[in-house]
Amino acid sequence: MAVVAARSGRSLVLSVSREARSDGVFKGMALQTARSRCPGLRVLPPEPRAEEAACRELDRVAARYTPCYESARPGHIYLDLSGTERLWGAARDAASRLRNEIRDGLGLVGNAGVAGNKLVSSIASRAVPFEGVLNVDQGREAGFLAPLKVGLVPGIGPVRRKLLSEELNIVRIRELAALDLDRLALVFGRQARVIHERALGIDPTPVYPLSRAPVIAEEAALSQEETDDSKLLGCLYRLVERCGRRMRKQGLIPQKAGLVFRYADHVEGGGRLKLTGPGFQDQDLYGPMEALFLKQCTRRVRVGFIRTWFWEFARPDPQLSLFNVPSPDEERRSSLTRALDHIRDRYGETGIMYGRGEAQGTRRKG
Repeated sequence: MAVVAARSGRSLVLSVSREARSDGVFKGMALQTARSRCPGLRVLPPEPRAEEAACRELDRVAARYTPCYESARPGHIYLDLSGTERLWGAARDAASRLRNEIRDGLGLVGNAGVAGNKLVSSIASRAVPFEGVLNVDQGREAGFLAPLKVGLVPGIGPVRRKLLSEELNIVRIRELAALDLDRLALVFGRQARVIHERALGIDPTPVYPLSRAPVIAEEAALSQEETDDSKLLGCLYRLVERCGRRMRKQGLIPQKAGLVFRYADHVEGGGRLKLTGPGFQDQDLYGPMEALFLKQCTRRVRVGFIRTWFWEFARPDPQLSLFNVPSPDEERRSSLTRALDHIRDRYGETGIMYGRGEAQGTRRKG
């Protein structure tokens, strides 16, 4: 069984079951190749809403074991179990118990890696030859990584993996760790030192706990994936509009904003920005977000999910300024926004909506 966004032969496999993996099917393989290796392959479409619900349940279960956990990506969670020995015993036992609870309670089967840092624990979870828990004792990280293939090291994609194999005859992580920084710089440039540390199992990155700072966020899963910029930007505007309305109700002025979108092949893009405008009108918020979207969304692949959020808030100054007098245009925009909020409060979100008079072309085809 495999999860594939589209049914064309060139569509990429997003997720694969253990049975299909044993036949040589792996994540990222073209569907046509996967069918040739596994003729009885059953193909299922992705379900973003079900995936998000499952991620929320995973977070809920993880929070029972430690307050310091990080959801890296869907289905992948880092837990800092330091200081929890009296509650759950050794980290390996806690990981086994957590895995069993997720399997029995949520019906989700997976692997767990236990190590002294995030890098090695992540690789250990992928290196388990069967469903279970793999523990790497502290101080033995380099020895554990040594016989594994270099493709497991973060930052080494297909292009660099091919370059290492063809130009330097490097296939295993121990061979990568043996290279000096000058040779590594020929392939990785400024990242040479980081790659060398990763090959030795060194990762100082902490587990980032869930942010407790107030965030105003909205998201949308498109009923039909799109490449048309006018439709995608229309969806983005509605999300910004909802966030703006919520912030105005609470009297919050955002200082920072973020955007993430998901392509049909489940590759994500997006970014963050600092808002320099002084207001929280929809027009003030949407301009920077539109520019960020157009800058980041450049692949010729359909988009099926968009999320935007705002944080690091300030509050309006209650004291009226004697010198910064709003222009007539700003006054009209503020009055219009208040009127729109009033109509939507009374008749619902779809009681009144913006329209666009000019034609918007598409930048991507797919």
